[in-house]
Amino acid sequence: MNAVMQPSRRRFLQVSALAGGGLVLGFMIPGASRFALADPTAAATTGFVPNAFLRVGNDDSVTVLISHSEMGQGVWTALSMLIAEELDADWSKIRVEHAPAAQAYAHTVFGMQMTGGSTSTWSEFDRYRRAGAAARSMLMQAAAQRFNVPLEQVRTENGEVIAGDQRVRFGALADDAGKLKAPDPASLALKDPKDWKFIGKPTRRLDTPEKISGQAKFGMDVQFPGLMTAVVARAPVFGGKVKSFDAAAAKAVPGVRNVVQVPTGVAVIADHYWAAKLGRDALKVDWDPGDFASTGSEQLRTQLAQLATTPGAKVVEAGDAAGALAKAAKPFDAVYAVPYLAHAPMEPLNCTVKIGPDSCEIWTGTQFQTVDQGVAAKITGLKPEQVQIHTMFLGGGFGRRATPTSDFVSEAVQVAKAAGVPVKTVWSREDDVRGGYYRPAYVHDVRIGTDSQGMPVAWQHGIAGQSILAGTPFEAALVKGGIDATSVEGVSDSPYLKEIANHRVGLHSPKTPIPVLWWRSVGHSHTAFVMESIIDELAHAAGKDPVEYRRALLKNHPRHLGVLNLAVDKAGWSTPLAQGRGRGVAVHESFGSWVAQVAEVSVDDTPTGPAVRVHRVVCAVDCGIAINPETIRAQIESAVAFGLGAVLHSRLSFKDGQVEQSNYHDYQVLRLHEMPKVEVHILPSTEKPGGIGETGVPPVAPAVANAVFALTGQRLRELPLHLAPQSAPAQA
Repeated sequence: MNAVMQPSRRRFLQVSALAGGGLVLGFMIPGASRFALADPTAAATTGFVPNAFLRVGNDDSVTVLISHSEMGQGVWTALSMLIAEELDADWSKIRVEHAPAAQAYAHTVFGMQMTGGSTSTWSEFDRYRRAGAAARSMLMQAAAQRFNVPLEQVRTENGEVIAGDQRVRFGALADDAGKLKAPDPASLALKDPKDWKFIGKPTRRLDTPEKISGQAKFGMDVQFPGLMTAVVARAPVFGGKVKSFDAAAAKAVPGVRNVVQVPTGVAVIADHYWAAKLGRDALKVDWDPGDFASTGSEQLRTQLAQLATTPGAKVVEAGDAAGALAKAAKPFDAVYAVPYLAHAPMEPLNCTVKIGPDSCEIWTGTQFQTVDQGVAAKITGLKPEQVQIHTMFLGGGFGRRATPTSDFVSEAVQVAKAAGVPVKTVWSREDDVRGGYYRPAYVHDVRIGTDSQGMPVAWQHGIAGQSILAGTPFEAALVKGGIDATSVEGVSDSPYLKEIANHRVGLHSPKTPIPVLWWRSVGHSHTAFVMESIIDELAHAAGKDPVEYRRALLKNHPRHLGVLNLAVDKAGWSTPLAQGRGRGVAVHESFGSWVAQVAEVSVDDTPTGPAVRVHRVVCAVDCGIAINPETIRAQIESAVAFGLGAVLHSRLSFKDGQVEQSNYHDYQVLRLHEMPKVEVHILPSTEKPGGIGETGVPPVAPAVANAVFALTGQRLRELPLHLAPQSAPAQA
């Protein structure tokens, strides 16, 4: 999701309406007391529903309603821990559900229900704790009345309310507590951190048992009587359109029930997926390919490289970079490049839609409930509140299930509307890799001048790559002066640039028909690679240890230094490595968290040439208050795996306007046997929580690339990393 959506940028967005041309955007910081129950009738048999975020059953169960989507990042557990902490709940009684799509569950910063930007935990840190505190207060009041004692004599512990030798379980108080007036959550005192029993303690995930047992329901699992399955034939070239189609052969396939045209192409609707797929294979479509049909990767790369050498729109500027470059003792020039990337989640996109006369039900794994609800309402002519979204578990998201256009949801609604029956629209992985949304390709042209000691005194940096916000409903609010901050984050706010008196960063955002989107860690996915590789280059050019060089530049940035020092200490930076091994380091801040990584690599001889092998990655993370250390470690480990896929393998290429890759065999992600040993060390902190779902991705690429240079002497400035044959060292 979008990393620009951070509180430090003070650009908060709210989806306040859907009208005419689409989303209407504004700015606001919603109050933390928005606790109105979304659907009061849903609580009729639950016992006690103090607010929209939990209910206490007469059976002592505490059901937590999660306003964010669970896609493997652990929010079911972390947010439940926040409520359990202030409620003094019995953890064995905690139950979890995805919340319905409703304004009560709007993001506390963005004003819409969504999951992304590594914001779920920090954005809910106060709201969910206050929800638990409100429920606890009402249960204590009910117990005081029952025990006929002053409220001051009442306390709670492990799902019970206690006064002297009297005690009662939460469930037994549920009916009485439900009759009391709910307190203002903002007026309630929260626990002192020294009294925390859940927050900060490693806690096993609540969704794991369901997933191990197979009970967990993903979007692909949705089934009910009368449900059809559809696949859509989409234009093979971005921007292409249907000229005409012949459905006769498709309709002749057993199981195919209908063929309909929708805005995105032609949908084949059948009894099951295989019939729909075979029907689509038999479908004859005459496409108008559009103007992009002659475009290829080389042309796109050349355009970006040329743009990056020119000034571009000013992002940040201080002093006189050009003048200081001319006077510097030593010049340094480098060009770095990264390709388009697919999200490639394990669960392909899918969405089930059932439309009635005055209702629309949607079952899907989504990161953007509010946007999806509004788009579906517009298509069906219903009010947003008549659109019910059932958020399923997400089999991977990485940003792909958070599109500003609600592409796969809106398409499914169009298909169901045209078909007149309930339909599950399914994308194959090939569909998504070839016709989905991508992390943009970027080229960085960097020119640096250093003093006689090899320290930078001038920095001129050009960046070229598509904007992920241009042309979306978010552009008006989040693109300022032609600058999409997601394209430059990690450079524009780099701690290194802040220490250089003369610097300039410029940006070009060319437009193409290729749909682009946030990809796990967004702009940091390329800017960290560039910045941390360049700093490594400067260190080696100066004849200095890369860690000591960084320490000198980061002397005024204690949180960077904290994770850097912890990572190199745990990695044994100063100790000798085995023959044939190299070690590299990187440190980067993103999403309000700081991560340093030390990678240990070797080079393997393979039939296709030398290949980088990553053996060990030591990580240090400062994410402020660590709510669930177990989840933090898991997320950093997964970020290393995700990031290494792009470091070693992943790339999309284009020929004649079409994506050449299709599935995991040619769009490769990390394989199990390639997974290195990952060690995660969490820096103790009392600072406010930061993000964790994405922040482990950015340092992976530069740490590995820097290790490859240390081993082979070859500086690789493009992802994925490819070694020249002569660079492979003799193996021990």
